[in-house]
Amino acid sequence: MKAKQYREMAAGELVEKLEELQKSLFELRSQSVTEKIENSHAVGNARRNVARIKTILKEKQ
Repeated sequence: MKAKQYREMAAGELVEKLEELQKSLFELRSQSVTEKIENSHAVGNARRNVARIKTILKEKQ
């Protein structure tokens, strides 16, 4: 998602999305260690999305 779409979401929705992305990031990291990932950029994209959401949550505070 783009930052603009995240800014339109409510804080509660952002927290839920953040938790979801952190779980998927953990799964991607474990997959990268144990097996080959199909999309090698997925870990980087997930990290960027987590950072985007954290930034937007700080802006809303």
